[in-house]
Amino acid sequence: MSTPTKSFPLSPSPSCLSRALSPPIRTLFPSALLPSQKLTFSPQKQDKLPLLFLVPQDSTLLLLKCNALAINDSSTNSFVDSGVMLFSLFREIGFNETDTEALLDAHPAINLTPFESIRTRIHSLQSLGVSGLALSRLIVKRPDVLTAVEIDGLVSFLLKGDLELAGKIKSSQIEHLFNSTEPRFLAGFETKVRLLLQLGITQDTIVHVLNNANLTKAFCLKSFEDIERMLTFLNRFGGSDLILRRPALLNYDLDAQLIPRVGFLLELSGGDETGTATVLRKLPFVVAYSVDHLKDHVEFLKSYAGLSEEEIFRIVLVYPNMFSASRKRKLHPRIDFLKQCGLSSHDIFRFLIKAPLFLSLSFEGNLAYKLVFLVKIGYKKNTKELAMAMGAVTRTSCKNMQEVVGVFLNYGLTFDDILEMSMKHPQVLQYNHESLEEKMDYLVEEMGREVGELLAFPAFLGYKLDGRIKHRYEEKRKILGEGMSLNKLLSVSAARFSTKSKRKQRVTADSGLDESDD
Repeated sequence: MSTPTKSFPLSPSPSCLSRALSPPIRTLFPSALLPSQKLTFSPQKQDKLPLLFLVPQDSTLLLLKCNALAINDSSTNSFVDSGVMLFSLFREIGFNETDTEALLDAHPAINLTPFESIRTRIHSLQSLGVSGLALSRLIVKRPDVLTAVEIDGLVSFLLKGDLELAGKIKSSQIEHLFNSTEPRFLAGFETKVRLLLQLGITQDTIVHVLNNANLTKAFCLKSFEDIERMLTFLNRFGGSDLILRRPALLNYDLDAQLIPRVGFLLELSGGDETGTATVLRKLPFVVAYSVDHLKDHVEFLKSYAGLSEEEIFRIVLVYPNMFSASRKRKLHPRIDFLKQCGLSSHDIFRFLIKAPLFLSLSFEGNLAYKLVFLVKIGYKKNTKELAMAMGAVTRTSCKNMQEVVGVFLNYGLTFDDILEMSMKHPQVLQYNHESLEEKMDYLVEEMGREVGELLAFPAFLGYKLDGRIKHRYEEKRKILGEGMSLNKLLSVSAARFSTKSKRKQRVTADSGLDESDD
């Protein structure tokens, strides 16, 4: 008999050979029917076998194991070769002899599977990125990953399919898929995935979906029909674009989760599917919140802030993250602050449309500093002006606010001047301090104007320097000279400015012709 060690560099120990030649009796017989047990027949009905014999736990496995008792010398050699090679193969992927024995004892089906089949399966898993310790963990937890025929189709799809997915799916995704899914649920995986292509997801972007969805929940545990229904439903609200923004949407149950939650938003919108689709596109994660959670936020704004459902949906349309803010820790104290500042329900609605981020910002780490800073500038507590200023500075950092005030002070303005400007145009406190300094420098150095003019028209600082201020100033200077109103220069629309400029140029040209005629 040829020595098996010629094919494998790692030689099995004598105990390993002994085990291969004489496999434990428990691998040849099911525990319910060991050789020491005798078959008994009913004295009344000798022609019938006992129920235990007729219905073993696995009749096919029992037959195969019993056949092992009658193997001839040739098949014995084959059995020994296969056993030795199995030990060597498992040693190569990190199993010691004891681990291998325990695995084969607990899962005798591995012994009955052709060696080449097991080796091919292991190589396929390694090609999918599951190797080393991850492969060992997988085999220990799911040993049927080596023998289940349902895995063949999935492996072929991922490695050799026309979608060219080989090497593109994260190994962690593959490992989690096999670890958390019984092989019988892997059947039909490819067919289900191809439904996404019919929805409009391209071959290039489907990798993103497969790498970010829970493959077990999204495909394996759902039937083909259920996935088809889900995609049809999502298609009403953005379809492929929505799924690409958040592939985890495929993880949800259509009837128990998606339909009730999206339905609540649709009802809140008054049946506006386009508006609901916009909310979902901005924050697909909103479907992670239960209907009770969504309803709790809406009812609070209705009862405590006095808002209507239409107003609430308009706020949600602007800022869906409103549902992410804790009602007790954020919504209630924020609305309470606005009410203490004297804002009516309508004022609160207008405030939240312009500054919805106010609902989510941390008080201790953000709003408290800004509130103190505004009071130091000169704002009075519990006033509408303070509330409006707080709304204006939600989009800027405390550091930038300090830098902005520093720029104003450096140009000779006082705290009273800053207060006056921000009262007229609260946004001045949120502008980027570097951009602000460039505009003030241009105002003083290039336009030759006084900084004090900003007190009358602080909105000057909100216009783009290159796109509007410089362009219009250069155009008007040719016609009107230096002394033009900043308000009239910048506040008129682009269309009106263009028309007026052309008219002025024609008048100037005509005047020039008249003078030359004289």
